[in-house]
Amino acid sequence: MTTVSNFLQLFDAYLRENAFRQAPAALYEPANYLMALGGKRLRPLLTMLGYYQFRDDVGQSLPAAMAVELFHNFSLMHDDIMDQAPTRRGKATVHTAYGLNAAILSGDVMLVYAYDFLMRTQRSEALPDMARTLNRVAIQVCEGQQYDVDFETASQVGIADYLHMIELKTAALLAGSLELGAMAAGAPQEDQYHLREFGRLTGLAFQLQDDYLDVFGNPETFGKRPGGDIVQNKKTFLYLKALEQATPSQHQELARWYQTHDENSAAEKVIAVTRLMEQLNIPEYTRQLRDEHQREALLHIEQLAAREERKELLVNYAYSLLDRAV
Repeated sequence: MTTVSNFLQLFDAYLRENAFRQAPAALYEPANYLMALGGKRLRPLLTMLGYYQFRDDVGQSLPAAMAVELFHNFSLMHDDIMDQAPTRRGKATVHTAYGLNAAILSGDVMLVYAYDFLMRTQRSEALPDMARTLNRVAIQVCEGQQYDVDFETASQVGIADYLHMIELKTAALLAGSLELGAMAAGAPQEDQYHLREFGRLTGLAFQLQDDYLDVFGNPETFGKRPGGDIVQNKKTFLYLKALEQATPSQHQELARWYQTHDENSAAEKVIAVTRLMEQLNIPEYTRQLRDEHQREALLHIEQLAAREERKELLVNYAYSLLDRAV
């Protein structure tokens, strides 16, 4: 029986076989360091699952899967620099461990190698379209990151603005990962479209769930202390929906808390803002929007011309991401 764990083992073996071993070590060691930190391997698994909807020889999807994982980690490396983040996945970030210049240059070479691996896809006739797809996704991720940066200082951000930002920054790569897998398998354009839309909508649901868990998740199972987004004054859906639903006095209190940067009052701030969100029924609004996106995503899977057990494998994996650590 084929399982996602089988795919993960296959990808991890490919990753080890293709670790950077060339000189100069100062360029490639930081890339190996970041790739070895692990994570869910969500994006390469989606590429492999997208391929598997149409073909049995999943090993042929590994170059495309490697391309999306390299691109994803490149973006993480540069995001950490922009955020001045000291740790990732419990370990020092690359710029902390190796220095800023090393992180910038290693990230750059990872991006180049993402395209190098993409070019190793067996179906050479698909390569021009696959390269265009990765180009489109890369541009969208950069646009989403810029919007996210802009929102930090923007006085007015709407819910539609936020959803557009996460669609670019998060959902676009999930959609592109599935689409690239389908393209590598030679799937018809209609099926490529349905997989892309399933990934986009699931990506939106995934980020909404992540935002929800950041405030209301169980820290023992989610792996993070609650309220990180609140402490950082991030304008997530939860905050924006709270502003929309708030009475004038509640609106004033929320705005006041989101103007503070005092670390000494961080715990008090998290408690106060969380209480306000609960009073305004924000957890339920968030779950409703998350579920709405996922229901729409399933409509695209229903139209996918693939075997039911293979579609079920993909859907169950997507649901496992949404059901994590409540």
